[in-house]
Amino acid sequence: MVDTLIELLESLGYTVYRQGSLAGQSYPDSFFTFWENDSPDHAHYDNQSYGTAYDFSVYFYSNDPNLCYSVIDQTRTTLKANGWVVPSKGFDVASDEATHIGRGLQVYYLQTERE
Repeated sequence: MVDTLIELLESLGYTVYRQGSLAGQSYPDSFFTFWENDSPDHAHYDNQSYGTAYDFSVYFYSNDPNLCYSVIDQTRTTLKANGWVVPSKGFDVASDEATHIGRGLQVYYLQTERE
């Protein structure tokens, strides 16, 4: 599922990094990061799961505050169009660089065993 998420985020025209992997490096002007929070089995019947419920945090950082908001809106639209659950319009994210701000989304995907 990580590869699918990265592919969708990259389709928006920005590089994607795993959260925390830029430590000690200069930030690009604008970029995505993500973190997989959990991937539990989904619903058990007769001690058998029928899928996996993926939970990711997706963050977009930019030195252009307006871009941060518009790209997060695009991200939400793109993920929802591809079957992801995105229950909010985003939230502020701390940045380690004074030149950048961050916006984030909590996103979910239910992958069934039939997929």
